[in-house]
Amino acid sequence: MRPVGVWRWSLWGLLLRLLCSPCLGSPTPSAAPEKRAGSQGLRFRLAGFPRKPFEGRVEIQRAGEWGTICDDDFTLQAAHVLCRELGFTEATGWTHSAKYGPGTGLIWLDNLSCSGTERSVTECASRGWGNSDCTHDEDAGVICKDERLPGFSDSNVIEVEHHLQVEEVRLRPAVGRGRRPLPVTEGLVEVRLPDGWSQVCDKGWTAHNSHVICGMLGFPSEKRVNVAFYRKLRKRAAKASARRSKPLGRPVTKLKAKPKTRMGRGPVKRLLARRQQHSFGLHGVACVGTEAHLSLCSLEFYRANDTTRCPGGARVRLKGGAHPGEGRVEVLKAGTWGTVCDRKWDLQAASVVCRELGFGSAREALSGARMGQGMGAIHLSEVRCSGQELSLWKCPHKNITAEDCSHSQDAGVRCNLPYTGVETKIRLTGGRSRHEGRVEVQTGGPGALRWGLICGDDWGTLEAMVACRQLGLGYANHGLQETWYWDSGNITEVVMSGVRCTGTELSLDQCAHHGTHVTCKRTGSRFTAGVICSETASDLLLHSALVQETAYIEDRPLHMLYCAAEENCLASSARSANWPYGHRRLLRFSSQIHNLGRADFRPKAGRHSWVWHECHGHYHSMDIFTHYDILTPNGTKVAEGHKASFCLEDTECQEDVSKRYECANFGEQGITVGCWDLYRHDIDCQWIDITDVKPGNYILQVVINPNFEVAESDFTNNAMKCNCKYDGHRIWVHNCHIGDAFSEEANRRFERYPGQTSNQVI
Repeated sequence: MRPVGVWRWSLWGLLLRLLCSPCLGSPTPSAAPEKRAGSQGLRFRLAGFPRKPFEGRVEIQRAGEWGTICDDDFTLQAAHVLCRELGFTEATGWTHSAKYGPGTGLIWLDNLSCSGTERSVTECASRGWGNSDCTHDEDAGVICKDERLPGFSDSNVIEVEHHLQVEEVRLRPAVGRGRRPLPVTEGLVEVRLPDGWSQVCDKGWTAHNSHVICGMLGFPSEKRVNVAFYRKLRKRAAKASARRSKPLGRPVTKLKAKPKTRMGRGPVKRLLARRQQHSFGLHGVACVGTEAHLSLCSLEFYRANDTTRCPGGARVRLKGGAHPGEGRVEVLKAGTWGTVCDRKWDLQAASVVCRELGFGSAREALSGARMGQGMGAIHLSEVRCSGQELSLWKCPHKNITAEDCSHSQDAGVRCNLPYTGVETKIRLTGGRSRHEGRVEVQTGGPGALRWGLICGDDWGTLEAMVACRQLGLGYANHGLQETWYWDSGNITEVVMSGVRCTGTELSLDQCAHHGTHVTCKRTGSRFTAGVICSETASDLLLHSALVQETAYIEDRPLHMLYCAAEENCLASSARSANWPYGHRRLLRFSSQIHNLGRADFRPKAGRHSWVWHECHGHYHSMDIFTHYDILTPNGTKVAEGHKASFCLEDTECQEDVSKRYECANFGEQGITVGCWDLYRHDIDCQWIDITDVKPGNYILQVVINPNFEVAESDFTNNAMKCNCKYDGHRIWVHNCHIGDAFSEEANRRFERYPGQTSNQVI
């Protein structure tokens, strides 16, 4: 074997599953099922409409042609086998009579009979491939459990040859002896084969190969490094090796002891590749740069290493994801953010998004609004990327129309991220499951690490969101300031206090806190921070167009406002008014609040603690549900209102969603996913008291869930803003939008709005 030539340096120590072909020379894992002749090259997909991502008409590609399965003799056991072929853990049901629409082409299988334990559909009994007396009106479908097999590549996006096996890739640091901080950004590329970890021969290695590896390990692209530096280290290592091999009787120079010490602890020892025997498992790797997995490149098994560095950068965004690097894809067009339709959405397009955002390649391309539905415009459809584009806008795409797509088809991604190790410095104890418990963090330096508790003072939803994100457990359902009911074992020391987070941090270390000086008003381990985490959360958005359409001014007599005054829905000057004479000037408008998240929005307090208000004859389930404010262009508040959630219920829902919450008869309150709660303009407190506001140009602002009482997947879209002009008699409200719907530049223009020169609003 010739020595390694040029040292290039790759990226990160995050493990990723690969698909490796036994026919290329690697040993076949013992766990892999033996396939009968004819099972090689089978591909599976779900098709049809309407459907969710884990259900549909089953289609099989054999000999290059797609076909369906007849529903004759089809059972749940056959559905189990097919769902595993599709990458899901199991089936929850199956359908007959072409529920998802009739397919086209051949009907590959008929009278399919499985026991449910088969490792391939080819092991099931049938009439034989292509032998059927059915029509496509009898096409079978499956409903799989929405849980993926670990490491499985989505066959709906990139069909993977059936005989490939899942493997791992990693990066071993070549410099630093393990003391370099995470994430690892350069090192030796290694792949795990059935007989252990092996390196990759660098003969013929190209930047395209590095690009694929960088994407798998969480970086958007590769970067050349100082090759001469590593070549110098190799030469010094060779000299040190020769010096150590000299006979003991040879005279030594005065520098003997010192250079040996340096050689033992310096760059030579740090060059880990020189201290280990090379074990080359792959060679001849040739990627074009668009592959999402190394296994999709041309390569050969059985015979070093290569490297590159990975930078970041980009201009698209992800919304609604429970973990970093995942979410609904949104793109900017004409200063406004909008979503992407999932038609023809695949891993190549998803990888372009991930790399543009500074992550690696895509781990999964999501369809069917798996990351929640967006609101507003859908900018792109039928995006077709080669994988080499630097931006999603560079990919060929279709101009969207209203009839083309709906937000139930919003595309999403899960990206490969570098391993940072932040989850090793936090843990939960005492809870009933791994998703809840008292929060413990690791503090101290090397040799003095210890676990401790967090003071519960001021601990809330935002802090809990960061803790759950750091733990890798998604969102926070609750942030708890008392955890006496959870046993913390022998950990009683409070090591962190004054934690204040914005909610966007990746770890609690990034939040403001008191540092080494711990100050806690309530001492004792019973008053320490705790969390209850969840993989899903609600996401509330206000229908901004409805606010603009329904806004008007009413002069309401004081004698009709006693209940409103009791509930603090009027300006403070109303207390000194000449009741019951006179009136208050009210800016009224309707609010339609949608839940577009992945969990129902429920009040934090249970029914036992709701407060009955006799005047209006209803219960308040939250102290404050919305804030209504009139601001000057520079942000000064000149009028305000608030609305307690006197009745959170499902007013209307999308077609396929049923109402779950209704306030009548002391019913449960909440907003179901896919439903909305409508507060009409003509009900009490659905206003802002502008009696004391002078004529001028203002901003109308509505903020939902302003105190973060209930956890949501995204708080940045809870505010809505409008420009408004008030002449003392009438008001014009326009340009209403969700707070994060505009680009930064468009938002700056909005805030600098000079006002209308006339009453004509264009």
